[in-house]
This record gives sequence, structure tokens and C-alpha cells, in this order.
Amino acid sequence: MTRVALAFSGGLDTTVCVPLLEEEYGYDDVIGVTVDVGQPASEFEEAEETAEALGLEHYVVDARAEFADLCLESVRANATYQGYPLGTALARPVIAEAILEVAEEQDCTGIAHGCTGKGNDQLRFEAVWRDSDLEVIAPVRELGLTREWEQEYADEKDLPVEGGSGGDWSIDTNLWSRSVEGDELEDPNYVPPEEIYDWTQAPTGDSQEIEITFEEGYPVAVDGVEYEPVDLVEHLNGVAGAYGVGRTDTMEDRMLGLKVRENYEHPAATTLLNAHEALEGLVLTQEEREFKQQIDQQWAKKGYEGLIDAPLVNALEGFIDETQQRVTGTVTIRFEGGRARPVARDSEYAAYSAEHASFDTETVGKIEQEDATGVAKYHGFQRRLANESIAANEVDEDDEEVELATDGGDAVDDDE
Repeated sequence: MTRVALAFSGGLDTTVCVPLLEEEYGYDDVIGVTVDVGQPASEFEEAEETAEALGLEHYVVDARAEFADLCLESVRANATYQGYPLGTALARPVIAEAILEVAEEQDCTGIAHGCTGKGNDQLRFEAVWRDSDLEVIAPVRELGLTREWEQEYADEKDLPVEGGSGGDWSIDTNLWSRSVEGDELEDPNYVPPEEIYDWTQAPTGDSQEIEITFEEGYPVAVDGVEYEPVDLVEHLNGVAGAYGVGRTDTMEDRMLGLKVRENYEHPAATTLLNAHEALEGLVLTQEEREFKQQIDQQWAKKGYEGLIDAPLVNALEGFIDETQQRVTGTVTIRFEGGRARPVARDSEYAAYSAEHASFDTETVGKIEQEDATGVAKYHGFQRRLANESIAANEVDEDDEEVELATDGGDAVDDDE
């Protein structure tokens, strides 16, 4: 008997995939796998109810801890893509790994998803699955299905789906972020209504300060209370979201080259990334900070692509691990006006001296202020030389043009 494991949400796409995998691909048995990375309880209820109505063998895997750990690794790498924290991108490999484990445990010969051929998730899932010997199937992409066709097919087969779209917006939620897209939001000129937001309140004039503690780059406590990663993220989503922190409305460039309009909510992620970067600013040297920006950018790129286990990432994390040994201390964050703003930071590893930086002290350790005079003289020396040579050559060129013009004028006079 041939079996296929399907990434199953209970929505329209994955629901129609169940009979299609049997009818179009010849599988004798389909099992559904739903992976918990922090979605609302209602989504699991929908998946379970739909699976039961379909007579589908259904597995639910709790991967919240694994996902939260990866999110905190992304904090150490200051990981953002085109200005927003990675969320869905980091969740997909975690989900894919969990589904693959179930598929192998259940002796499946195939593994499937309901992604279209236009998005990023197909690539992120398959990057994990194609390491296995299982056949990878994507019915929606391979059969060129549209939402309209799927709904007609669901009606014809009397499949347990509600009205087709499940609402005006297409929403993807996990522990780290909530994305909203589709319908009128696809118009870049459309102003989103407040109703699209769920995690964040409209910013007001209220404010609050919290203190976040880091150990070797990992956030471990808020206001002195230690939290496990999942609980820490959930706590900050609630606290920061109440002040409107973590809203992003962006035109995003997908891996396949399509430009799409996306709306995100990520209050905890925004708070932790801002706090972490502030602490790095205190403890890392200028050279480390500048070079780490390149490291972080590459880490985020591979994270966006769903290739977080690439050899390059392992190499990048060697540098990150080395720098994060000193990223230990506290950062005070002030929530106000939809922002999470660092207003204080402290660490025993600070590469900073208030005494040396103060305008009220005469020296910098053993360095006298007048010692900077020589540096000031050399500073910009090549620029001055270059500008002098440019100016001199411009004068020569002007003289040549004047001489040529004069010669030309004489020639004309002679001809006359």
C-alpha cells in the first residue's frame, strides 16, 4: 500500500489535496500532519474537524519549543528581511522537518504540500523534503489549480470547507509573527483597516518601560523574571502589542522575483531585536559591529530562503557565537507610540568608559587631548591631495579650450 503524508491545515487548499492525491496521483492512503508553531487554538480545531469529516488519519506535532529556539537564534543574528523580522520563513523548515519525521515513521512513500507555484513556502518545504527518498508532490502547483476551481471541486465532492476563502484576508500565524495578505491588501495604494490587526493595538500616548536580560545574546528574563523561550515570546507579544509595537506594511520581494504587498505583526520580535542590537552596540567593538552586519545579512538571507541548515550558516554562526559571549547584560525598553525604543543598557563587558567619553574630563586615560592634533592633520590628507590635482587639471583643460577657441577664431578671420 502506498501512503503519502500531507502538510494539513484544514483549509481549502489542503482539503482538496486529500482526494486529489488519491485520484490523480494514485495513493492508497493519505495522512494529514499539522505542526504547532504557535497558531491559535481555532486553527487546530478546524484541522481536526476537517480531518474527521474526511476520514483522514491526522497527526498533530508540537514544535513550539524548536521554533522558539530558532527565533532566539535569529535575535543573535539581528535577522530581518527588507526591514521586518523573519517569521513565516523560519517556521517553514521547522514544520517541514516535523512532517518528514511523521512521514518516515508511518512508512510513507510520498510527502505533499498545498502551496502554489508563486510563493516562497514551496521552496522552503521542499528544501527539507528533497533530502529524503520520498516523492515530493505539490498538487496545487502541478495541476495549476485556482481558488475558484478548488471551490467548485470541493462543492462537487461535498468536501468539508466553509465558503471558500475563510474570510477576506489570508492570514498565517505563528509564535513569532502574524502575516496578513490578499483581497484588497494586494493593492499597494489601499490603506489597511484597523480590523486586520489582532496582536497589536492602535498606538496611543501611553508608555511603559521594561528591562530585558540577555545571556550570551539570548534573552532570558523580563523585569527580573526568567522565562522559557516560548513563554518569553508570548509574554512580550502581549506587553508590546498593547502599545502598537511591531506593525510592518511592506512591498516584499519574493524568491521567485514577484513583488507582493505584505502586512505583519511582530511585537515580541521587534522588541527583542531592538534590545539585542542596543546591547551589542555597548559591548562590541566598531570593527566587530561593522563586520557582523555582513554576517547578519547573510544569515537572514539564508533564513528567508528556508536554508537555515546550510554549511554557510554554520560558518556564520561560528562568528556569531564568538561575539555573543560578551552580549550579556540588560536593556531597558520604552514602549510608546508604536515603538520599542532602547533607553538604557548595562553590561560588565561594555567597551565603553563614561569617564573617557565625558566632556568634563581632560584626558582619555593616558592620552592627552592635544595628541589628537596630529591625527586631525592627517585626517583627509589624501582627499586634499586628490581635490588639488582635480582642480589643477580642470584649470589646464579650461586654458586649452580657450586657446583652441582663439586659434579657431583667427582661422575664420583669415578665410574671410
